[in-house]
Formats: sequence, structure tokens, C-alpha cells
Amino acid sequence: MTNVTEMRLLPRDRQQLALPKAVQKNPVRRTIEHIDLLLVRRGEKVTVEVPVVTVGEIAPGGLLEHTLNSLSIEAEATHIPGAIEVSVDGLEVGRQILAKDITLPKGAVLVTDPEHAVVHVLPSPTAEQMAGPSGETEAAEIGGDAPESSDEA
Repeated sequence: MTNVTEMRLLPRDRQQLALPKAVQKNPVRRTIEHIDLLLVRRGEKVTVEVPVVTVGEIAPGGLLEHTLNSLSIEAEATHIPGAIEVSVDGLEVGRQILAKDITLPKGAVLVTDPEHAVVHVLPSPTAEQMAGPSGETEAAEIGGDAPESSDEA
């Protein structure tokens, strides 16, 4: 949650901007039990984690790996983006997109390490790699029918 909310605070009955800092939910009923708020002023800059959303299709033969699911940015409290879109359209195997390569919304400043990879394209596994090792090798790894070494000399 990165939306700024205007709230009426009691007992003075005044309006105040607040940013949700942490939300606790009941795991069974899925209801909100508690919210920690951070009071902010218009124009104040805050550091928040914003989710990364990929758009587009990578080049054939690749498997997209997300190494960062969110970016830490500094932005004005009233202009925090809900998500940051990263285009992976045509990205080829072995290529990556670093945090510094992402276009941020106007007024936002990157706090995350600029050299950190956000997405990376790996080669797709082959059918043999998907099938895994042969049965004999698997039994030896588990300790099933593997020959035991003898220390008798």
C-alpha cells in the first residue's frame, strides 16, 4: 500500500495526510486488524518500496527471472506510483535490466542500488534438464543402492 489518504483526526477534528506504513490482517477472516500510519505533509518526500511489473514478451528460448520484485524510491508523498512498469519486450537470453535503466515517474529518485539487476533472461531448460538425472544417479544421491566405500586395508 503506497496510497496517501486524507484522514480526520480526533479530538481536534482536523484533516491530515497519512501514508500506510504497515497493515496487519487476520489470516483467517482476511480482515484488517491494525494499520500503522505515517503522517506526511504535502510536498514532503518519502522513501517507499514500489512493486515492479513487467510488460511485454521476451525473445523465444528464454526464461525471465525477477531478481527484484520492488524498487526503493524517494518521491513526493502525494505522487507515489502504484507500480513501476518495466518493458522486457524482445529481451534476449543473457541480457538484463538494471535498476538504473528503468525510467522512473517524474519527481521520483532511485534509492535502490543502481547496479542491481531487476530482471534477467536465462536460457530455457532443455527437455533432458527438465527430466532430471537418471534413476541410478538419483538412488546413489539418496543413499539407496549406492556402493559403500570400504576402509578395510
